[in-house]
Amino acid sequence: SPWLSPTRSPSGAAGLWFGWSGEVDEREQRGIRLVTDSGVDFALADLTPAEHEQYYLGYSNRTLWPVFHYRVDLAVFDEPSFDVYESVNRRFGRLLAGLTKPGDVVWLHDYHFLLMGLEMRASGWDGALGFFLHIPFPAPEVFISLPQHQRLARGLAAFDLIGFQTDRDTANFRRYLIAHCDAEEVDATHIAAFGRTFETRTFSIGIDATEMATMAVSPRAEEAAERVGEKGEARALVIGVDRMDYSKGLPQRMEAFGRLLDDHPELHGKVSFLQIAPPSRESVDAYQALREEMDRLAGRINAEIADLDWQPIRYLARGYDRDVLAGLFRLAKVGLVTPLHDGMNLVAKEYVAAQDPEDPGVLILSEFAGAAEQLKDALLVNPHDIGGMADAIHRALVMPLAERKERWDALDKAVREQDIAWWRHGFLDALEAATRPADAETAQA
Repeated sequence: SPWLSPTRSPSGAAGLWFGWSGEVDEREQRGIRLVTDSGVDFALADLTPAEHEQYYLGYSNRTLWPVFHYRVDLAVFDEPSFDVYESVNRRFGRLLAGLTKPGDVVWLHDYHFLLMGLEMRASGWDGALGFFLHIPFPAPEVFISLPQHQRLARGLAAFDLIGFQTDRDTANFRRYLIAHCDAEEVDATHIAAFGRTFETRTFSIGIDATEMATMAVSPRAEEAAERVGEKGEARALVIGVDRMDYSKGLPQRMEAFGRLLDDHPELHGKVSFLQIAPPSRESVDAYQALREEMDRLAGRINAEIADLDWQPIRYLARGYDRDVLAGLFRLAKVGLVTPLHDGMNLVAKEYVAAQDPEDPGVLILSEFAGAAEQLKDALLVNPHDIGGMADAIHRALVMPLAERKERWDALDKAVREQDIAWWRHGFLDALEAATRPADAETAQA
């Protein structure tokens, strides 16, 4: 959702969050409502049922999401859904432009609002305007599968600064503009296209590592660890925590654990895999099919290998609070984070932050997760290589303490130094610099 950093807001807070309220209303409401919650100001707008279906579930999640995650085969290309997507971006852009005053900074977030900056410019906003994409930006040959790819690119060109999760994403966007939009590179970060010059840079999002480390030793965290550990104190725990989404590589991960048990019968009864996967977007057909596949895989592996006192896979299709997850991360000997494609994947960083420094677990991380650019001391794997992932799990389970500590020290350093505050300040400082008048830059120099 967009973030407005004004010098004023209804409650005197430092900023204002603007976006969809999460509510679907039959009435076509064109205004906003202002809400203050826990000291944060929100300006909220509802969606109509048609907008929710075609803008949110439709173009955003049946078209953009699969294409940006390299699943063109799952994408639905529907012109009427794009028209509604454009209409919602136009309405939201006009609403937000009406809230702004000179000196404000506007920071928009994610694939739901690719056209909103253009609509704000059309509504007269000429102030600082930044955008951050939380999901991957695909290779140019994938992005052009979208029939409206140039209209989306023109929308992005309205921003002063566009931020991406990884250097690969940033390079993909620049390559696309040069190959398909007659763009010209001005320098390493600036590019000219559609009559504007704007900046593209990498800003890898982080977490609050101190908060996660504190939660990992909280009473609720320890209680959760005890509940899981009480029936298998001598067993090693492998954990995965993901939304139920086809981009997360969940079936491949489950197959890899099954392969591990096939290849190493000596591990039977000594290791278990806990996969937490709360459902999401259940009205989208691809997610229903994934849920059925996961149910089938877990059932087959357990039926073939389980014993009276041991269930190799515990698959929970529900969500848990973060402090509970922190306790489970700390308990687990192996963190399995193996998406097929992911913008960043903060679960990998949360797993690292939750570890016991004296006896840390091992992070196994997909080389296609954005976090792999920062967390190079994890065991990096190809999530399509079932045998390779099984070997990595075995290596993690038998890894000596000295190597585990050495790897964790490097990972923890990266997670703590490049945290959520580092990301936020980095983007906003860059946006301020990108929109600073030339005479102000000269005076500052």
